[in-house]
Amino acid sequence: MVKRIGIDAGGSLIKVAYEERGQMHVKTYSNEEMDRLLNWLQVISPDAVLYLTGGKSGYLRSVVKQSNHQVDEFEATAEGTRFLLKQEKNIFDDDFILVSIGTGTSIFSVTKQAHERLLGSGIGGGTLMGLGHLITGKSDFPELVNLAKEGSYANSDLLVKDIYAPNKPPISGDLTAANFGKAHLNKEATEADHMESLVKLIGETLILLSTQAAATQQVEKIVFIGSTLNGNEPLNNVLNGFQDMLPYEPIFLEKGAYAGAIGALMV
Repeated sequence: MVKRIGIDAGGSLIKVAYEERGQMHVKTYSNEEMDRLLNWLQVISPDAVLYLTGGKSGYLRSVVKQSNHQVDEFEATAEGTRFLLKQEKNIFDDDFILVSIGTGTSIFSVTKQAHERLLGSGIGGGTLMGLGHLITGKSDFPELVNLAKEGSYANSDLLVKDIYAPNKPPISGDLTAANFGKAHLNKEATEADHMESLVKLIGETLILLSTQAAATQQVEKIVFIGSTLNGNEPLNNVLNGFQDMLPYEPIFLEKGAYAGAIGALMV
């Protein structure tokens, strides 16, 4: 019988974590699947104590039948990430920058002694879904990501080499001069091209913010977590792609999307 369940109720998704027979299990529900979640909670363990965090946790507390406790979202995210770093990467006490990419993005400094939210951005998974829908008319996350995989951002973005052509640019010609800077000029650009450009915009913005945060805290490890990274090879590639220019070490966690839910069990 499951005795404790951690739930991170975010702006778009509800992430669930629980331990059973020494194993950590995780599940995801969309906010539209609230009834399914409530039914599942009653089936798996009607007597379990729920540890709730995230922006929608207040509403969840009003509808669940089980005994429950509210957990600070930032503390849960930091503690869950530390647990996963130990479990997945054998990293124990290193200081790091934590970048949580959900509907929006929060950036934290995490040390052995404490954690602090440094800044946030409205650029995140909600940007991918909202602008992705405006570009393509589609609203399915995997479909939008697959489109980005098929596209070429060079057909939509204005690159440094486009500006300096036919001369050699003074910096790498493949760097972005303007996201979507050719979108209104290149009539041959496809929806897939624009989707990869969108992913580049999101990834480059978050790299800029997170590496600046890392510089101010004098650390190099940057841990990226959040549901927006799940199956999102194009975004992962962007976040990995600046190591030859910037002093940072990107770390991705297999269960990173569930850091908040896992941390809620531990706080």
